[in-house]
Amino acid sequence: MEIKIVIKQIKQFLILYLVIFLACLVIKLFFSKSTIYFSVNHFHSDFTDVIFPYITDLGEGWTTIFICLIVILFNYRNAFLLATSYALTSIIAQIIKPIVNAPRPFLFFKDQLSNIHLVKGVEMLRHGSFPSGHTVTAFTAAVVGTYLCRNKNWGYLFLLLALLVGFSRMYLSEHFFEDVTAGSLLGVFLTIFWLAWLDGKKFLHTPKWNRGLLKPSKNIQLKKNAKIV
Repeated sequence: MEIKIVIKQIKQFLILYLVIFLACLVIKLFFSKSTIYFSVNHFHSDFTDVIFPYITDLGEGWTTIFICLIVILFNYRNAFLLATSYALTSIIAQIIKPIVNAPRPFLFFKDQLSNIHLVKGVEMLRHGSFPSGHTVTAFTAAVVGTYLCRNKNWGYLFLLLALLVGFSRMYLSEHFFEDVTAGSLLGVFLTIFWLAWLDGKKFLHTPKWNRGLLKPSKNIQLKKNAKIV
């Protein structure tokens, strides 16, 4: 499958994402790492302290696995595309982390912790800040979801959820703006290239792959109906 076919399928999602990504580059151009971090950190309330730990869980690998288990009930191909996309992008993200070996905010600002708002109950990690794995996962799932949905307007919701996951990583002081921005870029474009390669395989478009545990293929259903007649 050509990459332009995948891009066409997620065109609305991709255009809006690129606009937001360019805005992020402008922000980075004019503001320092510390300035961006503290601007986000100073935005907090009791409500957001409660809600963002749940939002950040949307970027957990276990969340994606759970979604795959639900999808497999209805369509093997869709579940396979989501699971393999997640596996690819998460593995690459985990390879990059130790190579860059960037400190997380809690370690980076260890001498300024009294000036930082930390959410109670959140384990503060110290290493492996770049890129944000949760953000990679969220944007990977958003791209696959948009690609597979017939109604492409769902892509706007998927993008919003992915953005919220990315913001939650900064809000919880687990990552910097740069980590999240890079994570989104990896999630989007690695997934696009992966889908362009994998979904071009003929076996994924056979009847047995386009059914699920709860949805038998048309051929199987026809045979059952023939027996009944």
